[in-house]
Amino acid sequence: MTAQTAVIGAGAWGTAVAKVIADKGEEVIVWSLEEDTRDDINLRHRNTRYLPGVDLPEQLKATSDIIDAASGRKYLILAVPSLYLLQTIRKILAVPAIQEGETAIAVITKGFLPAEKGPRLILETLEDYLPGFYRQSLVYIAGPSHAEEVSRGKITGLIAASENAKNSIRFRDLLKSKNLFVFSSFDVRGVQVAAAAKNVIAIAFGMLDAFKIMGEDIADGVNRFGDGTESMLLAAGLNEIQSLGMAMGATHPETFTSISGIGDLDVTCRSVLGRNRRFGKEIIEKKILAPFKDLDDLTARISEIGYLPEGVAAAKYVKILAEKHRLKMPISVGLHQILNREIEPIDFLGNFLNELGH
Repeated sequence: MTAQTAVIGAGAWGTAVAKVIADKGEEVIVWSLEEDTRDDINLRHRNTRYLPGVDLPEQLKATSDIIDAASGRKYLILAVPSLYLLQTIRKILAVPAIQEGETAIAVITKGFLPAEKGPRLILETLEDYLPGFYRQSLVYIAGPSHAEEVSRGKITGLIAASENAKNSIRFRDLLKSKNLFVFSSFDVRGVQVAAAAKNVIAIAFGMLDAFKIMGEDIADGVNRFGDGTESMLLAAGLNEIQSLGMAMGATHPETFTSISGIGDLDVTCRSVLGRNRRFGKEIIEKKILAPFKDLDDLTARISEIGYLPEGVAAAKYVKILAEKHRLKMPISVGLHQILNREIEPIDFLGNFLNELGH
């Protein structure tokens, strides 16, 4: 049986989503850039590099030939990191099924994409590259989820957002299972902004969490950071995300109080599985920014971190968008200054919290 579904990207999230589909008895093909990951999936039914300890079903196969992966599929799910998404999509534009609009396409990548006139949302950027069939028909899938949990059958909820209701339902039905709940939404812009901007807040949250664990405020030796402080930061962060989302064309304010808004922000900030939270903690605990001179240097050498916190790239874009739309976003802008080595984390947190109190 030929696989009807292909997942482009064999990272943790791409593999987890592919496993959900394969566990339902469907054949799924995953494209892996790394040949050792491809072989690991095909020969040992594991993805040791990105999703260790998870057994993969035999219905899940891998290839390192991206044209083969994308050709003749009914469903295509893009799962490569935002930094590499455009160069990946260019490789499959000539695939006949995509040229003819026969393949339904969804995106599970989080972030913004660069453009000459400033950062753009993922779907609107891809629409400029893909044939006209795909305009207002792409699906964006996000929600409070971790690959490690979804792949192990933990109950999780996702949003499938699209201006094309039929395609939203098609991907909802493709992914839903007894443990994975998928809901439809028309607010494509709001869901995308929430998914991208929450990673920026999560890095700041991780830094605050590290200070809380250290037991004292470095500024005056008094322990002022607690669970309530973190909740205050999370709530203020949600306000920033909603402000940006509405400025960028979100159609439903309730998007930000649903699982794609507060739900995704909460799990990204609080879960020990979150890469952005981990990165924030390691900024404090391991001085992980020390080798990098600024944000551009960090982005160019991000592989040296050993994992990919999407909030690093998003921080640059959120700052640009905040300025463009004349929004006051002190957490996001402050995080940008930290990553750009302009200010120290403790100074930022102290100044931000003092501002909230006045």
